[in-house]
Amino acid sequence: MANSTISSGQDLERDQEVWDNLKQAIADCSGFKQWQSRQKAQSESSPLDQQVRCYLRETLETLAY
Repeated sequence: MANSTISSGQDLERDQEVWDNLKQAIADCSGFKQWQSRQKAQSESSPLDQQVRCYLRETLETLAY
């Protein structure tokens, strides 16, 4: 029996597609754009993937309080 924690290539492709769509939706939202403008100097050189991850991390940290 195959280990259920090992993803197939199709699962990984699907996960990447979901992440790409989610990342784009977040990048299009006004909250992200406001955050991005406050991070201007730092975020200009960062790839969108890294910016979205940082935004999500900071947002979740704020919600945790």
